[in-house]
Amino acid sequence: MSHAQNPENPRISLVVPVYRVQGYLRACLDSILEQSFGDFEIIAVDDHSPDACGRILDEYAARDSRVRPIHLETNQGIGKARDLGALRASGDYIFFLDSDDTLAEGALEAVAERLELTEDPDILLVNHVRTYWTNRVQASAAGELLASAGTDVFTALERPDFLTMFAVVWNRVYRREFYVGNEFTFTDGIYEDALMVYKTMLTAERIAALEHVCVEYRQRRQGNSMRTPGRKHFGIFEQYARLFAFLDERPHLEPVRALLFERMASHFLFTLVREDRILPQDRADFFKLASQQYARFRPAVFQKPEGTAGLRFELLERGSYPAYTAVELAGATRAKLRKRASKMKTALGRKAYDRLYRMYLRRPIDENLAVYSAYWNRGVACNPAAIYYKAKELAPQVHGVWVVRPNEVENIPAGVDYVVTRSPRYWEVMARAKYLVNNVNFADEIVKRPGQIHLQTHHGTPLKQMGIDQQRFPAAAKNMSFHKMLERVDRWDYSLSSNQHSTEVWERVYPCAFEAVDSGYPRNDVYFSATADDVTRIRTELGIKEGQTALLYCPTVRDYQKGFMPRIDLERLCRELGPDHVVLVRAHYFYGADPQLQALQERGLIKDVSKYPVVEDLCLAADALITDYSSIMFDYACLDRPIVSYVDDWEVYSKARGVYFDLLSQQPGETPGATATSEDELIEVFRSGAWKDERSAELRAAFRRRFVQYDDGHAAERAVRKVFLNQDATPPVIPLDLRTPAPAPSAPARADVPAAIISQSSGDADLVGA
Repeated sequence: MSHAQNPENPRISLVVPVYRVQGYLRACLDSILEQSFGDFEIIAVDDHSPDACGRILDEYAARDSRVRPIHLETNQGIGKARDLGALRASGDYIFFLDSDDTLAEGALEAVAERLELTEDPDILLVNHVRTYWTNRVQASAAGELLASAGTDVFTALERPDFLTMFAVVWNRVYRREFYVGNEFTFTDGIYEDALMVYKTMLTAERIAALEHVCVEYRQRRQGNSMRTPGRKHFGIFEQYARLFAFLDERPHLEPVRALLFERMASHFLFTLVREDRILPQDRADFFKLASQQYARFRPAVFQKPEGTAGLRFELLERGSYPAYTAVELAGATRAKLRKRASKMKTALGRKAYDRLYRMYLRRPIDENLAVYSAYWNRGVACNPAAIYYKAKELAPQVHGVWVVRPNEVENIPAGVDYVVTRSPRYWEVMARAKYLVNNVNFADEIVKRPGQIHLQTHHGTPLKQMGIDQQRFPAAAKNMSFHKMLERVDRWDYSLSSNQHSTEVWERVYPCAFEAVDSGYPRNDVYFSATADDVTRIRTELGIKEGQTALLYCPTVRDYQKGFMPRIDLERLCRELGPDHVVLVRAHYFYGADPQLQALQERGLIKDVSKYPVVEDLCLAADALITDYSSIMFDYACLDRPIVSYVDDWEVYSKARGVYFDLLSQQPGETPGATATSEDELIEVFRSGAWKDERSAELRAAFRRRFVQYDDGHAAERAVRKVFLNQDATPPVIPLDLRTPAPAPSAPARADVPAAIISQSSGDADLVGA
C-alpha cells in the first residue's frame, strides 16, 4: 500500500530509548529508515548514554529529518525515556522499539495495512523472532495465536488467551490518542513492561493482531540489563503488586485474575532459576518473597498447572525452599554434575606443565608485573610494544615481560625481558601477572584470575568482517569455533580503538563485557613524533636513493587461497615506472619467505621488506602506499600521504571474506584515494599523476576525518594512564587540523611544529623503532 508522508502528523511514531548501544544503534536505525513504508518519525531518546550514541543519533538526524533525537542531561532509565518519547510523538500510532533490536523487512508496511483493515484499533499485536549471535533465528510462540485472530477486533476479556503473549511493549503498536489519553506511564525499575502490557491490554476496547514478523529481538550475549544478576530483580514483586492493585479497582476484570495470577507465579519461578538474574546467595530471599506474594494474591478459585510446573507451584504455595531446591537438584542438575565429573577426570590426566601452572595460580598476583605479546608471540611489535615502552616511562614500577616463540628469541631487542612459550617461567608469569597485554588473544589454556587485567589492543581497523560477523563467510570461518573465540574475549577488560567505526564494530562482533578505550593505536604515535632526520635515516638504511619515489606495496592475506601470490606483475610495474621509483614489497606475516620476491630483489627490481621488523619505519620511508584490504591503510592515513587501492579481486574478496564498506565507492570516508582494479589501471594511476592529484587528496582528507580520529601521537600514554595507573585516558585528543604528521621524504623539516607536541612522544618513536 502507499501512504503519503506527513511530517507534521506521521502515521507511526517509533519511540526508541537509547543507552549504551553504540555497537547496535546503526543497525536499529537503518532497519527503520530502509522500510518500504515511509510515513513515520523516529523519536530517539538519548538517555544520557556515556558512549557515542548521542553523536550517532545526531549524524542520522542530519541525514534524515524523520530522525528526531532528544538528549537527556541525566540518565532517567528506560521507562522515563519511553514516556518522554511518547509525549513528543506526533504520529497516529506509537511503536516502541528497543535500540539494540531491529525491524524486520516490510514490518511497517504490514502494520499500516492491518491498521487500515481493522479500522484503527487501540492496540495492534505483532509477531517477532529472536535472533542470536550464532545467526540462529527462533520463531516466537505467538505466531499461531496471532494468525488465529485474522482481522478480528476484540477485547482482552473476549480473547484472554492474548494475555499470555510475551509481555513486552515492543510487540504491540498503540494508538496514540488511546495511550496518551489514558495517561499511561512506565513505572521505575525493571519488569516495567509487564505492568504496562497488562494495564493497556485490559483497558483497550479494540485490539487487533498481525502474524507478520515485525521485530527482530536480539538476544545479546552480554550487556542486556535483564541479564545482569543482582537484587534489582526483586523489583518484579512491586510491579505485580501494582498490577493486582489495578485489578482490585476494576471488579469487571475478575474473569482474568486467575490467568494473570498464573502468569505472575510462572514469571517468579522463571526468574528464580536464571543464573543471570538471581544470585545463588539471594535465591532463598527471592523464593520467600515470591511465596508471600503468591499467598497474598492467590484467587479464591485457582487450578494449578499439571506436571512439574504444578509441583513447583505447590512448593511455592507451601513456602518450602529446601523442598524446592531438592526438586531442582534431582532434575536439571544431574546433567551438569555428569559434565563436571567428566571435566574433572580430564583435568586429572593433564600434563606436568599444567600442574605447574596450577601451582602458580595459587600464588598471589604480582601487582607490578605485566606480560606482553603480539601477533601470536612473534616478537616485540605493534601496539603492545608502544605500550611497553611508554609504561617503562610512566609506570616504571611495573616490570614487563614478553612472550615469544623459540625462533624469535634472537630478534628480541637488548634489555627486554622475555619468556619462551610453555617454558616453566612462562607458566609463572602468565599465572601471576597483574596486566596481560596482547594484540590478539592469549591461548585458550590461560586462566583469567580475579584481579588480573587483560588489555586487548587489536592490530588494525576493521574493513574485513570480524568476530561473529565472520560466521556468514565460510572462507573466513573455516576451522574456527566462535564459542571458543568468545570465551577468549570474555577475558578482556579493556579494548583499544583508534576511531568510532572500530569501537562500534568491536562492541557488536565481540559481544562481551569489556570497556572500550578510545585512545588511538599506540603503534601510530611514531607517525606524529618522527622527524625529517628519522625519515632520511630509515630511507638510507633501506637503500632508497635520494630523489626516488618509494612505493610501499602491502597486500593482505586471502582466506580463499593458499600461499603468497603477488597480484601484480612486479617486474612489469617496475619497468613501466622507471628507475625514479622503487617498490618495497611486504608480504603478510602469515606467509613464509617467497622465492619470487627473493629473485626479483636479487635482480635489483624490488626491495623485499617482508621480514623488516618495524612496519612503521617502512611507512615513514614510503612516498605512497599501494594496498588492497590491509588495515595498514588506516595507519598510513595518519601520515597524510597518498594511498592507492589496488583491488583486482574486489568482487571475490568482498563475497568470500565480507567487508564493512565499499573501497571502490568513491564516497568520502570510504575510498582513501585513487583506485585500480587491473594492472593497466594501476600503472596509469602513477603515470597520469592521479595517485597524488586533487581528487585523491580530497578522498584522503575525508578518509582521515573518519578513521584517523583518535591517533595524534599520545595513544600509548592514554592507554598506560587508563590501564596501569587507573587514571583518566589523558591527554585529550588533539583536533585533526592541529596535528602535524611526520614530514614526507621530499617535504621540508617541520620547523613550525611546537616542540611540546613532538617531545611528548619522541621517546616512543625511538624505542618503537628499535
